[in-house]
Amino acid sequence: MDSPATVPLNNEQNDATWVEGLKDSLPIVISYIPVAFAFGLNATKLGFTPFESLFFSCIIYAGASQFVITALLAAGSSLWVAALTVMAMDVRHVLYGPSLRQRITRQLSKPKTAIWAFGLTDEVFAAATAKLVRDNRRWSENWMIGIAFSSWFSWILGTALGSWSGNGLLDNFPAVEAALTFMLPALFMSFLLASFQRKQSWTVTASLAGALLGVTLISIPAAIFAGIACGCLAALVQTFYQGEPE
Repeated sequence: MDSPATVPLNNEQNDATWVEGLKDSLPIVISYIPVAFAFGLNATKLGFTPFESLFFSCIIYAGASQFVITALLAAGSSLWVAALTVMAMDVRHVLYGPSLRQRITRQLSKPKTAIWAFGLTDEVFAAATAKLVRDNRRWSENWMIGIAFSSWFSWILGTALGSWSGNGLLDNFPAVEAALTFMLPALFMSFLLASFQRKQSWTVTASLAGALLGVTLISIPAAIFAGIACGCLAALVQTFYQGEPE
């Protein structure tokens, strides 16, 4: 018996189109533009040019990792340390493709898959998973390209606007500039508070403890690695003794 991931379905007439993907990306676009704006603003304040800021967003396209790598490079860290830190932070993305593939019930086109796989961020992955769970037969690669491209473009647009603003546009609006700079920490704080409402609280606590120990004894890059390692270890231990979380 063939697995669901290998059974092709000829359902092209009912497939979701790339235009529907653009429409479904609107919640992501609305959230991406202000955070990307904050990144562009922060990068120029750290001494990077608008072109360099856009380069980070075009190539790395990893949200928090871009804030981290610019901060590390501006602080004098070597490129290798910054690159390894970002790779450690984003290793979860390796699991997104296989996770989606288990739910996809059709053959995939390699060129199209290569396009939308680049844009498989946390939010796009969540939207794609919801689409597959809710309406599997209408999921299509064209829809994925639409939502992935629109999200990526909004991130580039926000970065461009922020980079330009970092050159003096908001000098007369210090309150707005300060609020935008704090936007990403506030976003992560909301994620952190939400985590404490779930069974992942032990994982979050272990990550915070590891990060605090690393920054106290060694450095900020070490704190990032320690936080990731402690969080992963705590999750494995909790799963072993309590089973997978609901």
